Amino acid sequence: MELRAGSFKGAALLKLKNFLSDCGGLKYDDRVEYTVYLTEILPSGEEKIAAAGSLDGTVLKCIAVSPEYRSEGLAATIISELVNEASRRKRHHLFLFSKPENSELFCDLGFYPIAKTGQILLMENKKHGIEQFVASLKDKSSKPGGETGISGAIVANCNPFTKGHLYLVETAAKHCDLLYLFIVSENKSAFDAETRLDLVRKGTAHLPNVRVFPTGPYLVSSATFPDYFLKDLPDEVSPETLNTELDLTIFSECFARPLGITRRYVGTEPFDPVTSVYNKQMKELLPKYGIELFEIERLKDSSSAVSASRVRHMLQEGNLDAVKELVPPVTYEYLKNIGGKQNGKS
Repeated sequence: MELRAGSFKGAALLKLKNFLSDCGGLKYDDRVEYTVYLTEILPSGEEKIAAAGSLDGTVLKCIAVSPEYRSEGLAATIISELVNEASRRKRHHLFLFSKPENSELFCDLGFYPIAKTGQILLMENKKHGIEQFVASLKDKSSKPGGETGISGAIVANCNPFTKGHLYLVETAAKHCDLLYLFIVSENKSAFDAETRLDLVRKGTAHLPNVRVFPTGPYLVSSATFPDYFLKDLPDEVSPETLNTELDLTIFSECFARPLGITRRYVGTEPFDPVTSVYNKQMKELLPKYGIELFEIERLKDSSSAVSASRVRHMLQEGNLDAVKELVPPVTYEYLKNIGGKQNGKS
């Protein structure tokens, strides 16, 4: 067997895509950064792919072994190469996508199940990783006295934190004894994760029953909901083209259940088609776990709904005065101090 590694184009990429398709209908993800595959040279001189796998950030995906080679331990070779490459890139907490029936194989290779849907299994290389993460949140969440005993949750990016976000949080907090506010940890937004988290914590400090936490890599992340961060989708956005079920399963089984969350709050979504589909999926899936979804009408000004995208657009135009009307004082002060400039991709 010969090992090939790198980023492939042309005929090599087409051969790789065909191989994955023949191995149970797997689809190559064009976003991957690094791919390895093992080949055998046939007597005819033709190169035949026997096993392959790819790395996308901290996620191992597109992993397949040809049926005729599945007793030769090739999966271990592929995983080892990908883990070593991730380590060279200083990525150590890794995730792996596979089919549920492959769970035992990858457990033997150092990965542990997080959650699964019909045809998708997500694993990580940290034993009890998600359990320990959620337990740490519970330890930090002293519950204020209340009559209802209701715990709710909001998951938001807050890119940046606006009066719209604050209105949603304040509305939800009125109907819960304890409200978990999870801020997306993925650094694929105009404002970095640390800044977004800090602005939200400062901007909601007056609400005694609100607990603000990062999502870590477990909610709305490159591992659990990669399509959330796409600016342009190749196909029409629909529940069928977005992998929302895995993220919602993780929220329901791994976060809501141990934390006692029975409500999730979202704002109506008039702008972003991805979030709109996500909200629709929540309406369908969360009740199966005993979680009520409350969709709160967005805060509006004289023009339209208050949104982070409007704020970013105004910042691009250098209109900091207009931004002041759409964001809480803590956000405005931050933006004024940095000159109203964005510090990353939108």
